[in-house]
Amino acid sequence: MRDRFSDAVRHTERMDDLRVMPGPGIPRGFIIPAAALTEQFSHASGPGGQGVNTADSRVQLSVDLALLPFTDAQRDRVLARLGAKLTGTTLTVAAAEHRSQLRNRAGARERVSQLIRDALAPETPRRATRPTRSSQRRRLEAKRGRSETKQNRRRPTAD
Repeated sequence: MRDRFSDAVRHTERMDDLRVMPGPGIPRGFIIPAAALTEQFSHASGPGGQGVNTADSRVQLSVDLALLPFTDAQRDRVLARLGAKLTGTTLTVAAAEHRSQLRNRAGARERVSQLIRDALAPETPRRATRPTRSSQRRRLEAKRGRSETKQNRRRPTAD
């Protein structure tokens, strides 16, 4: 089955669920069902030796985030953080680092897993801190020094 890319072929063999490892915001981890994943293969650019014209080693892995069992807060956080990388609600990652399709598939799955894991992590709130007394003193001394330098640039007065 052909897709919008003339040389991209949709993957038809069975795919496993993708596991997102536990982290901040997802203490027990997360499973992305195989039904939400779509793999496409195409020719990777660059050298490839004998198989350069026949091997579809570049992998595009797409995940429809609307199909994932997120809570409302998680869904809002993921869509906000990954907004620039999304097409609608679909996150697409391409991998062509290796000559082997299998290694590129694993790399794309790892990259998607890491992106979603990072997007689900809650923001750490900023803690307001006071400047130390010595840093305040240094800042004021620097201001005095700059002021003196600028005053020395003025024309001398006829006293």
